[in-house]
Amino acid sequence: MRNFLLGAVVGILVFVAAGLLYLRLGFFEVRGDLPPSSFENRFMTAAVHASVRRHAPEASNPIAPSDENLIAGGKLFIGNCSGCHGNPEHPEETGDSLFPPIPQLYKFGTQLTEPQIFWVAKHGIRRSGMFANGKFASDKDLWTMAAYVSRIKNLSPAVQKAVASEKH
Repeated sequence: MRNFLLGAVVGILVFVAAGLLYLRLGFFEVRGDLPPSSFENRFMTAAVHASVRRHAPEASNPIAPSDENLIAGGKLFIGNCSGCHGNPEHPEETGDSLFPPIPQLYKFGTQLTEPQIFWVAKHGIRRSGMFANGKFASDKDLWTMAAYVSRIKNLSPAVQKAVASEKH
């Protein structure tokens, strides 16, 4: 039994050392013009989602999802976010050529909750291109955009029309 445990510990240590050596010697592919491996994609996506779930506040949105507020959130989104995340008339086509891919919110919506959307918009996601908007936008504006983004696939026709009339 003792030899088995010793072998298991040594095996784990060799595996960890080989992984660190692989990374340290530069064998890990970091080119931005190649798609990541399915392992890297699953691993990093899971890590980002777990971190957002852990750090996002468990708070309710202080901005009521009225048509007026959703239109305001849509206008903020068009003015600040649509260059990367697309807009109703011109979805961004580079979203899947980057890693991690840019969420195309008009096409697919989001699975994040409003507090998670607020947190991501405020703090950004390191090494993803999603910068921290909390340095430039007020919490009120970020919550207003979060209300809009969380409902982006289920907006009323009046809200859709008002947001679509915003200059892109």
